[in-house]
Amino acid sequence: MPPPPVELPLALTIGPDQIRDLDLSPLAPLAEAPVASLVAAAAQLDLELIWPRLDDDPRELSQVAEVRLWCLRADALHPWLPLLLERSNGSLTRHAAMLLPHGFSRSEGIRFAPESLELWITHRLFWLDAWSIGAEVSCRQGLAQMAAVLGFELDAAFWLPAGLPTGLPAGLPAGLPLAES
Repeated sequence: MPPPPVELPLALTIGPDQIRDLDLSPLAPLAEAPVASLVAAAAQLDLELIWPRLDDDPRELSQVAEVRLWCLRADALHPWLPLLLERSNGSLTRHAAMLLPHGFSRSEGIRFAPESLELWITHRLFWLDAWSIGAEVSCRQGLAQMAAVLGFELDAAFWLPAGLPTGLPAGLPAGLPLAES
């Protein structure tokens, strides 16, 4: 039985010093929380990245190497982060833009390289599903919503049966289930 959920911060601000130092300490309350609490907080975290730019700097935040590196580190060490990110204000999409090749236009917004977005979301869905099942918590509805925000509709056949083992030895964190084609 999973531990009871705990209350988590729903807004975090990451400042320039934290970005420069690759300091992930603002994520510590989330990293220490039980899986059930993270799943309960799905799509609620507003992550604000503060980076000073000159008025004539035309770059988007995802084009600033220091900010992108902080996001890559956060995503690598906290792969559940995309599940928590608020979706309607663009936090999830901005996070994906920090990780994946994309283009940006004022009229169309962010345009991801389709193959890279498809690979990333598929990998992340598999990982998050196995991670939550390993903690006896389901988050498939939230994962389907997360995928939908990024333009993917999931067929029910996408998911492995809930009881299927991930193939990892006991005691290791659940990760991407591996299967042969």
